[in-house]
Amino acid sequence: TCQRRDPNPLVYRLIKLSTIILVLLLATDLRAQSDNPWRLSNALKRSDTFVLTGTHRSRYEALDGQFRAGGIGKDDIFVTRTTLKAQLNVNRSQVVIELMDSRQHLADGGSPLNSTIVNPLELLQAYIAFKIPNSGRDVIQFKLGRHTMDLGSRRLVARNLYRNTINNFTGINGTWKSSSGHQIRAFYVLPVTRLPSARVRVVKNEIETDKEDFDRQFWGIFGERSSLFSNVTGHGYLFSLFERDNATRNTRNRNLITAGLHLFRRPGKGHVEFEFESVFQTGRSRASAAATDVTDLDHFAFLHHLLLGYTLDIPSALRLVVQFDYASGDSDPADGKNNRYDTLFGARRFEFGPTGIYGAFARSNLVSPGFRIMFNPKQRVNVMAAHRIYWLASSKDAWTTGGVRDVTGNSGSYLGNQQEIRIRWDALPGNLRLESGVAYLIAGGFLKNAPNTSGEGNATYGYLQAVLMF
Repeated sequence: TCQRRDPNPLVYRLIKLSTIILVLLLATDLRAQSDNPWRLSNALKRSDTFVLTGTHRSRYEALDGQFRAGGIGKDDIFVTRTTLKAQLNVNRSQVVIELMDSRQHLADGGSPLNSTIVNPLELLQAYIAFKIPNSGRDVIQFKLGRHTMDLGSRRLVARNLYRNTINNFTGINGTWKSSSGHQIRAFYVLPVTRLPSARVRVVKNEIETDKEDFDRQFWGIFGERSSLFSNVTGHGYLFSLFERDNATRNTRNRNLITAGLHLFRRPGKGHVEFEFESVFQTGRSRASAAATDVTDLDHFAFLHHLLLGYTLDIPSALRLVVQFDYASGDSDPADGKNNRYDTLFGARRFEFGPTGIYGAFARSNLVSPGFRIMFNPKQRVNVMAAHRIYWLASSKDAWTTGGVRDVTGNSGSYLGNQQEIRIRWDALPGNLRLESGVAYLIAGGFLKNAPNTSGEGNATYGYLQAVLMF
């Protein structure tokens, strides 16, 4: 266990001051901005043949109260993520190269730091895309090379937004789109392993080239039908993940088949929205990635997600949402089976709160109802407030994000509840977005009674970030 330092007092004051300034801005009339954001390509006077774009995000995060096993005290971190994307368009083809640089500052020996936060100077995308000519209005397109992916609800495959690093893959990706908006997508890729992985190198932001290999393979087929009934869109998919240990990486030796159905009606003023997703997994996996764990377990797990919402037809576009998630956990650690749901390469911030050095909840061994309120008090300003309650789906399985477990189940299953508020301001639409947020975790019985709990009780997380788009 490491003794934790207090967050930098000056930076801590800055985040509070910046949050106050941001809130005050909400009470003022915002000057109208141009509908045409500035872009680097325009400044370079390039045509549509060559497009150059980029982003830079700086974010300060502070955490008071450590919920992870072995954590004590306070923590803070300053992270940056910069991307630069070049796209060459020639007839029906594209060549895309995108660089990413993700770094951290202020972290100490006890900070929860890994390759989800640090990935310096890396080739995020490098692919060729081309369309196949056809006599109708359908579109067939292929990508070859390293690329990112967003599929469906983004709960299983996503290009990460809040997280400081981004999932990417190397392989082939094909899409067929009909003239009526339906599509089928198929892919065979090798997930890219982000490096460095050694903590001593991560802390120093050392540059190490990411790699992919055939010891981890991911393939799938994804279908979308845009108008099943009453403006309802449907997704159906089948994914397969295969991985095994090698000389440089220990894994949970997952050999999983994941199948799911996703139905939703998009939000809009004056009508009811809904979302339903049900996912099942089967195959083989191990309980951990430890080198000493060589036991293959029968894997069967599932996820169910429900959402119901309504947006009022008023200027603020007040949107009310209730939601429920059930991600299965391992019911018995000694039965030779693994029932813990695996989220694969999905994103979680949009449902379970901020990640970064917080990231308290994920779709694994979790039962969680909640509600969310969103509205626009001013033009280009959005406010979101959310409340969720959390239980373990299986009291004998781990709280995976906290590393806390009671294999006897005697500590109960109530994790606690989380309140969150987030404010976004598009200060220069398309060029500058400011965002601040706070999440407060009130510890439940499990976090107070489990054998390896930190014992620190409640946790408060706050952040302030600025995103530049150019």
